[in-house]
Amino acid sequence: MARMASRPPPRFVVRQHDDVGHRRRWWWLGIAWLVSLLLIGLIVGTLTRRAMPAAIDLRQQRVLQGRIGDLEQQVANLQRAAQVNEVATRSLRGTLAQREEELSGLRADLGFYARLVGGDAQRQGLKLQEVKLQPITGSRGWNLTLSLTQNAKRGDETTGNATISVEGLRGDKAVTLAWPALSDATQKDGLPFRFMYFQQLHGTIVLPADFRPTRLRILIQPASGDPVDRTVAWGAALSGNITTAEGDHDAQP
Repeated sequence: MARMASRPPPRFVVRQHDDVGHRRRWWWLGIAWLVSLLLIGLIVGTLTRRAMPAAIDLRQQRVLQGRIGDLEQQVANLQRAAQVNEVATRSLRGTLAQREEELSGLRADLGFYARLVGGDAQRQGLKLQEVKLQPITGSRGWNLTLSLTQNAKRGDETTGNATISVEGLRGDKAVTLAWPALSDATQKDGLPFRFMYFQQLHGTIVLPADFRPTRLRILIQPASGDPVDRTVAWGAALSGNITTAEGDHDAQP
């Protein structure tokens, strides 16, 4: 029996082309692509809507911070200006007070020298020109200075003694402390004076701890002639400015 010769496998296989299935796959791929685009758009839109308020808030915050910084700078400038004005005002007040004090001193000096040289062409007698009190630190003591003058045209030497009493309050009672209770034993007879034109008398008084002084009573008794009796407020004596009170008088020539 004759053996049939074996046939080799075919080199090419012919298959039927499925156009419908191919188009269907492309259709679903297109739909999936569109859906993905829609999803991406929705996601981006959502993120954008959420990011825009945050960006707007950030811009507003920056604007507000800038305004706050400007206001803080303006406040700082105003505070510096106020401080400068305050320093200038204090300096001006101090200068005015100093000038007023100098003017007061010049007026006192003018009155002193006018009286001394007899500028009013009248003979004048003994006068209490100035009273000054200065506290002694750490004590109840006070340094007292009296300035006495008389007209140079008088031409006579004046001698005598000056005594001081202090009026004030001790508790709720009015009290007058006489000179012996105020001074030490070396000045028990008063402050002596001897001059032709002018002289300053210096003394020390000591006040009790429970005593509140209100005014000084100064009695200047020359060896001949009328005495000088003056009342000076305590505060006026501290400042060196004295005025004549009712009933006070100077000695006449």
